[in-house]
Amino acid sequence: MTALPAPRTFPDRHIGVTDPAHVEAMLAELGYDSLDALVDDAVPAAIRKPEPLDLPPGRSEEEILADLRALAAKNVVQTQMIGQGFFDTHTPPVIRRNVLESPAWYTAYTPYQPEISQGRLEALLNFQTMVADLTALEIANASMLDESSAAAEAVLLMRRANRAPASARAVIDANLYPQTIAVIRGRAEALDFEVEVADLSQGVPEGEIFGIVLQQPGDDGSVVDHAATIAAAKERGAMVTVIADLLSLTLIVPPGEQGADVAVGSTQRFGVPLFFGGPHAAYLAVRSGLERALPGRLVGVSKDAAGRAAYRLALQTREQHIRREKATSNICTAQALLAITASMYAVYHGADGLTAIAARAHGHARTIAASLRAADIALAADSFFDTVRASVPGRADEVIAAAAERGINLRRVDADTVSVSTDETTTAAHVSAVVEAFGAPLVAPEARSGDGSGDDFGDAGFGFDAALARSSDFLTHPVFTSVTSETQMLRYLRRLADRDLALDRTMIPLGSCTMKLNSTAEMEAISWPEFAGIHPYAPEHQTAGWRELIADLEGRLVEITGYAGISLQPNSGAQGEYAGLLAIRGYHRSRGDDQRTVCLIPASAHGTNAASAVLAGMRVVVVRNTDTGHIDLADLSAKIDAHRDELAAIMITYPSTYGVYDDDVREVCDRVHEAGGQVYIDGANMNALVGLAQPGRFGGDVSHLNLHKTFAIPHGGGGPGVGPIGVAEHLLPFVPDDPTGAYTVSGGVPVVSTLFGSAGVLPISYAYIAMMGADGLTRATKTALLSANYIASRLTRHFPVLFTGATGLVAHECILDLRALTAKSGVTAEDVAKRLIDFGFHAPTLAFPVAGTLMVEPTESEDLAEIDRFIEAMATIRGEIDAVISGEIAVEDSPLRLAPHTAESLISGEWTRPYSREQGAYPVERLRADKYFPPVGRIDGAYGDRNLICACPAPEAFEN
Repeated sequence: MTALPAPRTFPDRHIGVTDPAHVEAMLAELGYDSLDALVDDAVPAAIRKPEPLDLPPGRSEEEILADLRALAAKNVVQTQMIGQGFFDTHTPPVIRRNVLESPAWYTAYTPYQPEISQGRLEALLNFQTMVADLTALEIANASMLDESSAAAEAVLLMRRANRAPASARAVIDANLYPQTIAVIRGRAEALDFEVEVADLSQGVPEGEIFGIVLQQPGDDGSVVDHAATIAAAKERGAMVTVIADLLSLTLIVPPGEQGADVAVGSTQRFGVPLFFGGPHAAYLAVRSGLERALPGRLVGVSKDAAGRAAYRLALQTREQHIRREKATSNICTAQALLAITASMYAVYHGADGLTAIAARAHGHARTIAASLRAADIALAADSFFDTVRASVPGRADEVIAAAAERGINLRRVDADTVSVSTDETTTAAHVSAVVEAFGAPLVAPEARSGDGSGDDFGDAGFGFDAALARSSDFLTHPVFTSVTSETQMLRYLRRLADRDLALDRTMIPLGSCTMKLNSTAEMEAISWPEFAGIHPYAPEHQTAGWRELIADLEGRLVEITGYAGISLQPNSGAQGEYAGLLAIRGYHRSRGDDQRTVCLIPASAHGTNAASAVLAGMRVVVVRNTDTGHIDLADLSAKIDAHRDELAAIMITYPSTYGVYDDDVREVCDRVHEAGGQVYIDGANMNALVGLAQPGRFGGDVSHLNLHKTFAIPHGGGGPGVGPIGVAEHLLPFVPDDPTGAYTVSGGVPVVSTLFGSAGVLPISYAYIAMMGADGLTRATKTALLSANYIASRLTRHFPVLFTGATGLVAHECILDLRALTAKSGVTAEDVAKRLIDFGFHAPTLAFPVAGTLMVEPTESEDLAEIDRFIEAMATIRGEIDAVISGEIAVEDSPLRLAPHTAESLISGEWTRPYSREQGAYPVERLRADKYFPPVGRIDGAYGDRNLICACPAPEAFEN
């Protein structure tokens, strides 16, 4: 009987090159007869893991979804009225399905190639406009990682922008959320400046102060007129940051109108689920004059080659990896997907809709306040927006339990105090149940008194002084007023998505960024209410499913990395670097080695490494690389000898950013350890190690991982990300702690986010690892090496490959060196990047880590046909470069310099270019069947920086 074929497994579907004939053909190109032989030559034997990964066998998609259902069922979904910066919300289904759950949005890369990113850039510009309008400040960036880290970035911004003495301190109000105070203190401790926590309602403390931080509403729910405090701080030469709840600003006078310099906060309650703490897009807005000090990304309006308005990332030289140790922030990722969701929520509701949501939540809070007052229960504040804090001496646990019996979570502040927060999802039934839990009668708010007494203030009928009621307009741009039906919303989202080029259409061959398949099965669970509807500070017994999933994922990552433990708190790779370096710093200090502050960083390292080291209070010393891309051991020894007593750490990216495995990595680690330093191995390129080598076993003391790269969490146009750290046994006491003190995790070291960071996307990596299994994960790594070396071998005939290992092979990526061709022809790497758009490709990584080059990474997800399509495109482009070199065409008139070609440029008017329309549009025949046309031509970046516009322009800006 003929044997039946085996069913296709998840790894078969995830890995692109699975046909044995294709594998054989690729190996033949490289001169190998087996994949294992290639891997043995590529990966140094000294670091190889001798035994296979000890992980359970791979699960099928059906099995893993059943597993996730079982885990989700262990979580208890309550009505969340805890507040503390996290509020329940309704995600409009049209946005959930067509943004959060749409691969057109979640598989996009950071918009560094703006011509193919116009859709998401417009959505992010909407976000900036929304924030600037609501805060009444001139400039807002395109999102931050979370509210607490945004507040910490604001403190650093004030410290840089204010020319106060180095001894000056920051003063933060005691009425900030505890997690925000914890994160700010951690940043300050690492950078060795003072932060004073004070009751700013009693006045600004004496002494040198560079900035103050207020919160509106405060942690206790109070809405306060900050105008006098802001004025007093400015009289003293201090700058002012206000942490502001964005929804409340539809009703309350905004920070910019009270004189604040900076406003920060979360946009989570604009349609983004609770997600057990993240990912959530924060915002940071500044007054005019501070835009060049702004951390993070900034979308601006420029013009393309035809003079049409077009979007791009503005002030790109501020990108922190370019500035390295001179960087002011290590934020290189944002929360683009969540910022887009929040911006579309504002488009969906408009100003009137947002105001109605705010008024409804506020009205429910007023009813709760009136009812508690009627029962003689004292409140922390008479002036509030959505949070009522009640004094119940000795009864807090009783009230919390009574509410829980009614399906509602409240916040236990202490044994005598309970806090209640209303939100968009709050109903009259919830209000009644909360009041019952306090043992109070339900009482309607008092009638408007008109004299400021009682529950209301003045004729506005608010639970805060009428003088604080907002009177200025917001969200007046047509984008927030013209989309009024779901039909319009659906078409707007589709129109924007069609302007972009994401992984759902084409390979994104970005080196060092691992744009791989994010399977639908992996993504499916994140929006289930049992995962998405859990508050980060929900009682521990209600989050058993989350904690079991997290513990399981941590265990699998421990096995993959070879470390003793994992912290999942950092919510980006850059935050992981920072947290890992803080762990090293804490370890040295615990041993009395406070002087160990020097961090060695090879020239080949990731750009954020140097910025992270500076933020962790370390001094960067660069170690040279050899001409072959390896660490210069002689220079390393010299730097170690020069700084032996001060040496804190070395940061190594492995495989290196040059795309090679350093054979002598163990020797590098040994030399640093011998001098008393620690070894930080940047795990950004972990996808070239999984199943083959473990950084925790070949010399690493700490590594961060990029779950949004190696472990399949999608990039989402520039976030969400997760950057957990793996640490050796001796560093376990120094991983980030719980920011609220509710759980004892470690030794109270500085925190970087909520307890589990961007927990909401962890089911993706959990599902990926579980479905791949040990064999699938190892096969993925081997396939990534095969694909990268196949591309390097095929393309080296057209473009030199800059670095290779000792055996002439690359790791998971290769660098194509265009510098000699540029010298001969004038054609730049940027010209090639723009011309690739005409072939329907996102460009490889441009000019990093070496100027004048392109770094290519195919990942394991791409099939041979797509890889060959890319090779065909690059070979065709080389032919066009040769035409310039031979004098057949001038570079300025070539399709390379005039790329990308819009449909309009090809069909409008008389064709005067020295090449045909067909060459411009269809440089290879296969494009005639499936063609992507960019919506704009090449964008003039310098014009955009000279004429900085970072909010939605008037519609006429897009007219000729």
